[in-house]
Amino acid sequence: MAGGLGAAALVDLEGAGIAGNSIPKTIPKAKRVIFLFQHGGPSQMETFDHKPFLETVHGSEMPRSVIGDQRLTGMTAGQLAFPVMASPWKFQAHGQSGIEVSSLLPHTARVVDELCVIRSMNTPQIDHDAAATFMQSCLQFPGRPSAGAWVSYGLGSENRDLPAYVVMVSNGKPSSIPIYDRMWGSSFLPSQHQGVRFGGAGEAVLYLNNPPGTTSASRRATLERLAEMNALAHERVGDPEILARTAQYELAFRMQTSVPELTDVTDEPNSTFALYGDEARVPGSYAHNCLLARRLAERGVRYIQLFHRGWDAHFDIPKDMPRQCAQTDQGTAALLADLKQRGLLDETLVVWGGEFGRSTFSQGSNPSAKKFGRDHHGRCFTMWLAGGGVKPGICFGETDQWCFNIADKPVSVHDLYATMLKLMGVDHERLTYRFQGRDYRLTDLYGKAVSDIMA
Repeated sequence: MAGGLGAAALVDLEGAGIAGNSIPKTIPKAKRVIFLFQHGGPSQMETFDHKPFLETVHGSEMPRSVIGDQRLTGMTAGQLAFPVMASPWKFQAHGQSGIEVSSLLPHTARVVDELCVIRSMNTPQIDHDAAATFMQSCLQFPGRPSAGAWVSYGLGSENRDLPAYVVMVSNGKPSSIPIYDRMWGSSFLPSQHQGVRFGGAGEAVLYLNNPPGTTSASRRATLERLAEMNALAHERVGDPEILARTAQYELAFRMQTSVPELTDVTDEPNSTFALYGDEARVPGSYAHNCLLARRLAERGVRYIQLFHRGWDAHFDIPKDMPRQCAQTDQGTAALLADLKQRGLLDETLVVWGGEFGRSTFSQGSNPSAKKFGRDHHGRCFTMWLAGGGVKPGICFGETDQWCFNIADKPVSVHDLYATMLKLMGVDHERLTYRFQGRDYRLTDLYGKAVSDIMA
């Protein structure tokens, strides 16, 4: 069976165009990725893109010449006025780099010299599901493999006892925006490359433990018989998914030993919880998931994705933003500091950001209201990268004084993934998979690696 799976894997890699002498020529700087996905769209003006000009025009009408042909959601398209709203929080330069960070993110400010802040991200999508799907797969419609699945397919795992792609979800404020399993699906790629979701309280992975009355020995015997039957079925029909199913059964069996050890954080010293905060002791919290991300990175998991819900802020920015930042700031900064002190940051690419940003103008037309919201905005937003071969302590790209349009060095979602793959030693144009008569790739027909941010 092992020989058959190895042969199948080689065929898969040849189909991807990266086997044999087609292996990418660049030397990888990142062995793995940790993507801290802030679902709902964090406001760039309240986090990393300081715009003092907005304070001088606060409450005035947003010029229609600036808005231009920007698509608006149904929540603001019918507004009669578009008042400018400056951020109510102060910004300050931090670290040797002098990067300005909002007072909402004091922990991140202390590690700002590790960040490469990209202020010129953009996406054509303005609705949550389409934008999040686009951010995960480079297509706004369901049906394409997620980025993590592509990385798993192209590079595999460094640990045979754990999945190459692990997903964890935490919840912020009450949010009605769903996250679908397809966000980490493998689509037409072999199914062993889909993300495996780790849960919170209870079983870390659903149905991983043996049911009552089943022993490890009986489970082992069952898997061996299943492997024999699957091998016969594969000889008869040749469907590669049969071998993928067998591989998943075997991985699940090994995970019965590896996952409990991984997710048991009681062996961590008190200094760890002083770094991540007491919330790191609570399974399912963002801080706990950040700690597990470090433990997964230590064990060679290739792609680790955290989804944190609750960043949608249509109605009450003064309340919502402090709450979301408080839930995520310490865990995020602790993860970077922890990776660095363990010598893992240089080989781990950490990515932070959401599916889009927020509008400069207020949702609603009362600029004097104590409560105000911001609508979706894809034309410009901020993400940051750290470790894994990117230049630390820099800002890349620039928005205009209104924080509404990109003024310099735009970076698309396709560019982001082209850069990520290049840092991992993979040419994004050559990592392909033939499906329905066409060679598909993560970046579709677009994307260029942003060499100016690479160390």
